[in-house]
Amino acid sequence: MTTVIHNILMPLIDIIEGMGVWGIGLWMLFESSCIPLPSEIILPFGGMMASQGSITLLEANIAAAVGSLIGSMIAYLVGSYGGRPFILKYGKYFFVSEKNFYKAEEVFRKRGMLAVCLGRLLPVIRTFISLPAGIAKINKLKFFIFSTIGMLPWNFTLIYLGYVFGKDYETKIRPYFKGFENIVIALILICIVLFIIHKIISSRRESNNSMGDK
Repeated sequence: MTTVIHNILMPLIDIIEGMGVWGIGLWMLFESSCIPLPSEIILPFGGMMASQGSITLLEANIAAAVGSLIGSMIAYLVGSYGGRPFILKYGKYFFVSEKNFYKAEEVFRKRGMLAVCLGRLLPVIRTFISLPAGIAKINKLKFFIFSTIGMLPWNFTLIYLGYVFGKDYETKIRPYFKGFENIVIALILICIVLFIIHKIISSRRESNNSMGDK
């Protein structure tokens, strides 16, 4: 399993390393736009790149912040223009499960703008909190400000950890993510399998319904 994970993740990490700050920004854009790519992996790696001199610590943080904000605004606009029915109907095709959406929606309903800020520090919630914020059509400027306040400490902490332990990343930081990476890969594989099963079942139901109508 470890070999499989290594073979899957390392090419992706190599691509990001080759892209530099653009790779960090792109990864964070995907994560913040509701694609579950764990920032816990890429941000420390960005810090490690900074410690080796390929990018600066400031550049890593700016790239992470810009990517996160763009991704958050994309998710906000999807929620704002698509609305709740759109998310519940089509979200599953973009890795947004009803369970995760309801969880983020509940947090937002209880805490409002505070949820946008603090939600950036919570696993799962941080990825999906922009959707209910968009559905509620909260002020875009306030959303931008509170999102920035919430995500900066998270991004900086993980990047700085990678920066401090840069040369010892593989021995001091990477081991802590081994179990997490196993979970991530397993979830990705499960999602793919479930998606295929869902499409097969849906196709058969449509076929049976068509035959029944005849």
